[in-house]
Amino acid sequence: MVFQDFLPSPALREYVSIFRLVHFTFGAADSIPFKPYPPRAEQYLAFYPRDTEAVHYPGRHEKIANTRSALVGQHDVVTDRYIGKDFLVFQVVFQAGALFRLTGVPAHELNNTYMDAEAIFGNSIKEVNARLTSTDRYEEMTVLIENFLLQQIRRSKMERHAIDGVAHQIVKTNSLTSLDALANTACLSSRQFERKFMERMGVTPKYFSRIARFAEAYRIKNSYPDKDWLSIALQCGYYDYQ
Repeated sequence: MVFQDFLPSPALREYVSIFRLVHFTFGAADSIPFKPYPPRAEQYLAFYPRDTEAVHYPGRHEKIANTRSALVGQHDVVTDRYIGKDFLVFQVVFQAGALFRLTGVPAHELNNTYMDAEAIFGNSIKEVNARLTSTDRYEEMTVLIENFLLQQIRRSKMERHAIDGVAHQIVKTNSLTSLDALANTACLSSRQFERKFMERMGVTPKYFSRIARFAEAYRIKNSYPDKDWLSIALQCGYYDYQ
């Protein structure tokens, strides 16, 4: 079993927050339960060099399955994930605003989506998928994925915006100051700030902050299952419990 978060090479850190590698293998007779996947304040690209996963959204009958690489937008719903006997996923978790810079696709168009990445990146990612399936070495997978990302960065013509830094701070601190203060930081009016924030993050600043705070509370509970929810809520800034 492998569950590892690690930093990308320095050349990628303006665009990539973290690499997340997960590899589970199960016996033929093992029954594998689905895993609820809660929303996080992030957008990511996922590669599946072995068995893929099936994703079920609430209120939908069908599952999304057999995607060798997936582009996952900002979510605000819990999805159920079903995996195979040899499950390996290599996630590229983007820095705030980086996916918009790389693709030019407004982030709100990707909200609650799990789409085949080949529809966006075409043959270049199709080739990466093929090469990933032919290696068992995590280090080689990392090199293949980093080279692909560097290629996409060289093609990108969009600069980092002040809003990206604001969103990064929201995720880092799990808090939100006044909209006017944030807009001033980005040198925009409140209306312009909210519109451009949605274009780059997919949701409003306030909602983005709520997702980030919820994700942090969920992470703490996973890490410290014996910790009570009230303590976690207070630690994460949930004070209105009357």
